[in-house]
Amino acid sequence: CPLPVLLLTYCISICMHPLFFPLLFILDTSRNVKASPETAEIFFQKLRNKCEFTILVTLKQTHLNSGVILSIHHLDHRYLELESSGHRNEIRLHYRSGSHRSHTEVFPYILADDKWHRLSLAISASHLILHVDCNKIYERVVEKPFMDLPLGTTFWLGQRNTAHGYFKGIMQDVQLLVCFLPSFSCPTCNDFHGLVQKIMELQDILAKTSAKLSQAEQRMNKLDQCYCERTCTMKGTTYREFESWTDGCKNCTCMNGTVQCEALVCPLADCPLNSALTYVDGKCCKECQSVCVFEGRTYFEGQRETVYSGSGDCVLFECKDHKMQRIPKGICPALSCPESQQIPLSHSCCKVCKGHDFCTEGHNCMEHSVCRNLEDRAVCSCRDGFRALREDNAYCEDIDECAEGRHYCRENTMCVNTPGSFMCVCKTGYIRIDDYSCTEHDECVTNQHNCDENALCFNTVGGHNCVCKPGYTGNGTICKAFCKDGCRNGGACIASNVCACPQGFTGPSCETDIDECSDGFVQCDSRANCINLPGWYHCECRDGYHDNGMFSPSGESCEDIDECGTGRHSCANDTVCFNLDGGYDCRCPHGKNCTGDCIHEGKIKHNGQIWVLENDRCSVCSCQNGYVMCRRMVCDCQNPTVDLFCCPECDPRLSSQCLHQSGEFSYNSGDSWIQNCQQCRCLQGEVDCWPLPCPEVDCEFSMLPENECCPRCVSDPCQADTIRNDITKTCLDETNVVRFTGSSWIKHGTECTLCQCKNGHVCCSVDPQCLQEL
Repeated sequence: CPLPVLLLTYCISICMHPLFFPLLFILDTSRNVKASPETAEIFFQKLRNKCEFTILVTLKQTHLNSGVILSIHHLDHRYLELESSGHRNEIRLHYRSGSHRSHTEVFPYILADDKWHRLSLAISASHLILHVDCNKIYERVVEKPFMDLPLGTTFWLGQRNTAHGYFKGIMQDVQLLVCFLPSFSCPTCNDFHGLVQKIMELQDILAKTSAKLSQAEQRMNKLDQCYCERTCTMKGTTYREFESWTDGCKNCTCMNGTVQCEALVCPLADCPLNSALTYVDGKCCKECQSVCVFEGRTYFEGQRETVYSGSGDCVLFECKDHKMQRIPKGICPALSCPESQQIPLSHSCCKVCKGHDFCTEGHNCMEHSVCRNLEDRAVCSCRDGFRALREDNAYCEDIDECAEGRHYCRENTMCVNTPGSFMCVCKTGYIRIDDYSCTEHDECVTNQHNCDENALCFNTVGGHNCVCKPGYTGNGTICKAFCKDGCRNGGACIASNVCACPQGFTGPSCETDIDECSDGFVQCDSRANCINLPGWYHCECRDGYHDNGMFSPSGESCEDIDECGTGRHSCANDTVCFNLDGGYDCRCPHGKNCTGDCIHEGKIKHNGQIWVLENDRCSVCSCQNGYVMCRRMVCDCQNPTVDLFCCPECDPRLSSQCLHQSGEFSYNSGDSWIQNCQQCRCLQGEVDCWPLPCPEVDCEFSMLPENECCPRCVSDPCQADTIRNDITKTCLDETNVVRFTGSSWIKHGTECTLCQCKNGHVCCSVDPQCLQEL
């Protein structure tokens, strides 16, 4: 069923008049929810090269289903695809960036829970915000999506194609909003507001810093007249000098910025009649509390006691207002243990099972004290390395094994007290033998020093000295090579007056750009010319050729332009245009009769003939006017005779098994495999793939090398795919104009050389999109 007219909303200041998809109830896999080519192209014309768009959808996804919400793709290139995985409980966004690389953003979230959700994914240049049910779930900085959609791009709803990515559930109100600002280009409004906000923050920081400096100057001028009081901080509270306070069972005092504590001495108390001393929760010393006397025993206020009658009935009493009063015993919970394992309690008519956890019912054990269960009650016990400050072990203090001589540290060590224990630290210049012993050693000989690799180590008694080698500067621990004239263009000084130059530069200070074109370092394809760039080069297609979209560095992706077929020739009406490799020819119709046949692998192929390679059934070749052109088979899942060996994604008969992407074998439900930097799994006929986890890259510049799955750190910002932008770093372009980081411009005197400021570095390259438009 082709989609109705696709949703598109223009806006100048706000988006208005959105249209809606009808409610779609989709559970089966025999469907084809795809926009017609005409409708899709109308929509793509509005979406191409846009910097801002928003996906809105209301959905209810079946539990454990992994399916595509919407997909905009061309062949194997997913330009914009949003999917929800119920197997891994995550939302994924697949897209392509301006570097023609595929990217996947993963958002852990349970969307496939058979409940209604409102999903919103907004992209503004490199700024992404994900809302679910009107709550902002994620906000990220991503690579700017590349929305230069080629002809033949398809739009699918609820599936990736006719065989894969089936969404199961209900979708309605699917919208893709595109805000079109004809008088502006990127950076977007979001980028502009972000820049304004950053400048405002910097201005605020500057104002606050100026105010603090002014206050500091005033204080410094009065410093000689001031008495600097040293304070102490303990458990988040600041105390003034000589101030005292109580911490548990200790009296503490702030003395010269150091907290000094000693055991609390409890005062002697004389309790009035009908009261006695006992511990109160939260206090260290005993206090007078009212008591009851019952059958010769003393009970404190609130304390309970059980009495059993002659018939075995339990009666519960509680001390209230100096009298033991009978109270309801309540309903006892059923026990899961035999009667032989049931234990009676003195304060409750309800029995408990042996091994009952009394600690979970509440205790008064403080810091450094742990609650331990006895048979019929809970008690406090000091942790190892601590001792009790009162008889019930509720308060405990650390034992200073070092001060009390209760340690095992031997000679050449220093005892250091730690909470609950101690440690023996080797003196400077000594090496550890075991936990308690150390011996002297020569750090220089054993290579256990902290000298820089470009420093000399000199052993001393109990230590060593480091001195930088000639040609290096530093304190010996850190020595840096010194280059008198410095190193330019990203070069690094690696030895005395020796610069290691980055690729593309040479000279004592890396000041000279290597002309790879004239020096013969580069061999461009015969269909391309070598164009030198600062630090790099580019193979640009010659006249009569254009790039096929793969943008090979050596120009191998340059292909002939059919001037005759495209009408880009100048032949007169009385001649016939004949296309040539890199040009065309105008020939008289009365000339030699040419068949245009081809010879391929020693066999004659007729002009216009199409065949499949014998050793590669997935490649199709054709003979056109004497030229053989081969390409991979295009998978048209609408064609009932499509070869499922080459196009496994078109197999509509998958049920509990899944076909591997190569088409050579199948997987059973639950099997896992790795394919194209993705971890894939087959579950009940559904193939769910997610990006392989990569180690975190914590650096300013990183890149993703070809044929690798994880990014690497690089020192050259011009080679980087990802940069942490710092707007305080600027660049000077070739005309001495200041450029902010992240900004780009066309190099003066060129048409397609695009330069960008990357954290203070100028990086230039040829814009492939510009080349296509020439």
